[in-house]
Amino acid sequence: MENPTIDLIHRHASVRRYKADPLPASIIEAIVTAGQRASTSSNLQTYSVVSVTDPTKRARLSELCGGQKHVAEAPVFLTFCADLARLERVCHLRGYTQVVGHVENFLVAAVDAAILAQNTALAAESLGLGICYIGSIRNNLPQVIDLLELPRLVVPITGMTVGWPDVEPRLRPRLPLRAVLHWEKYDTTGEDGALREYDRAMIATGIYKGRQVPVPVIETETEDYGWMEQSARRVSQPARTDLSSVLEKQGFGLE
Repeated sequence: MENPTIDLIHRHASVRRYKADPLPASIIEAIVTAGQRASTSSNLQTYSVVSVTDPTKRARLSELCGGQKHVAEAPVFLTFCADLARLERVCHLRGYTQVVGHVENFLVAAVDAAILAQNTALAAESLGLGICYIGSIRNNLPQVIDLLELPRLVVPITGMTVGWPDVEPRLRPRLPLRAVLHWEKYDTTGEDGALREYDRAMIATGIYKGRQVPVPVIETETEDYGWMEQSARRVSQPARTDLSSVLEKQGFGLE
């Protein structure tokens, strides 16, 4: 199917090397404005974006995000936040009390922020910019919250580097559609074969060489290390175990 939007989506690849050229504020405003056109639950628009261009602050964010160099080197770093603080102010103006004590309230804001981020990413790529999502913004949430001066009821969901690519990014294969798309019911028939097919494709890219997730019981790298081994190792270990306490401190209830 020939379609310029679908073609753009299929060309997506994370960019981790950027030119030093700065981005005009007008470009950042344009792509975030496009992001705002994303679907949002009940038109509540429970998100905010913090754009960081200051080199010193980007360097600090790089440290907080596990030392990823492209966080410091990209001319712009965007932090997409779940934001119920704006509605808190709206309720105050209208004489209501916002309910924020349940998981649903947080999920609404988190999903809104994620959809906004993806729209922003597509808008950026349509202009020839490169982006890379930075989930490690959640590695040190209290410090990020302090650095960005986020108020109560605002919490980072994901970060994103944005800039002009310095190299052509490498596309990664995705899971076969039959492992993802189900018809009428959830059906895993043939899934094992699809996973092995994908595993071989990922091994062929060589992307995991030198990037294997360590586990305590394995001291050496595993042969034929692919997506299944990488993913299984990653999800078998706890990560960011302080998130619930950070969310509660920011005012989000999880009942």
